[in-house]
Parts: sequence; structure tokens; C-alpha cells
Amino acid sequence: MGKIAVHEFITLDGVFDEPRWTMDYPFDPMMGEAIAAIMGSSKALLLGRRTFEMFAPAWSGRTAEDDPGAPFMNESPKYVVSATLETAEWNNSTILGPYRADAIRELKERLDGDLYVSGSGTLVRALLADGLVDELHLFVFPLALGAGRRLFAEGGPAAKFALAGTEAYESGVLHLTYRPSE
Repeated sequence: MGKIAVHEFITLDGVFDEPRWTMDYPFDPMMGEAIAAIMGSSKALLLGRRTFEMFAPAWSGRTAEDDPGAPFMNESPKYVVSATLETAEWNNSTILGPYRADAIRELKERLDGDLYVSGSGTLVRALLADGLVDELHLFVFPLALGAGRRLFAEGGPAAKFALAGTEAYESGVLHLTYRPSE
């Protein structure tokens, strides 16, 4: 049984929605290495519908020469949580249907390796609420937007985490790794 490792770009005030604001910060090669390490330990992707619909056209035409993450994104099995998606054209994609914690637990137990989640805010909120996230990798950008969807929504369930690692980049971005606290 593998773990579920989530990777999110967020602001200081917790906004993760539509992270166009990341473009204002230079992409540090060390950050690329950190993301590659999360991907590298994973055997499959778990995505929500909106992220899947953004990733499929963005990644499906890329090669390793374009981006070193392209082989993982294109060749790995992809599991999509969606109540509305009927077809998934992107290579090795399977639609799981609407979110069900038991279905995710079953997938996690069945898979030989880790599941990688990037973005997929609605899915990640549900996974966190159901205690299914084993590693939470937050790439915290040094700005506050004041508005937008936040990873931990107002009125959401309480949760405790233990800090498992930190890394700072010249751009001011911090990579914080958390695991659920016992």
C-alpha cells in the first residue's frame, strides 16, 4: 500500500485557486527537483476533474525534451475523481466517478506505490477531511491575495500536522512538508 502525496502552490493567506500569481516568481531549479522527487516516488496520479481538464491538453503534447516531468505525467496511470466526466482521452486515464473515501482507500491499497496529487483543490479538501493525505507538500509563495479559494476553508474540519521538512528558495518560496499528526 502506498501513500497519497499532495503538492499545492499556495499564498501566505492560504489561497490556492488559479495560481497564475506563481508566474511573478522565478522558478527555482531546486523547486523543480523537489517536485520531481514527489513525482519520482509515485506510481500514479490522482486528480480532480478541473485539474485533469487543465492538465490533459497542457501535458499530453509535451515530451521529456520540453519538460522532464512529461514522461511521468503522460505515461503514468491517472485516476480522475469526477461526477460529471464521461470520457478521459489522456493516455492511461481512468474515471473513478464521484468522490467516495472508500473508493480512494481501495485504490490506495490496490496500488503498488504512491499516488501523486497536484492542484485538485476540491479533491484535496475531501482527502484531508477524510484523513487520506499522507504527505502535504505546500509551496508557499510570499504574497497574500486577500481573496480566493483557500486550501483550508472557513468552517472546514480541524486537523493537526507534524512538520516533516522545509526548504527555502531564493524567490522567497518555501517548501513545507507535513504529515498527519498522530
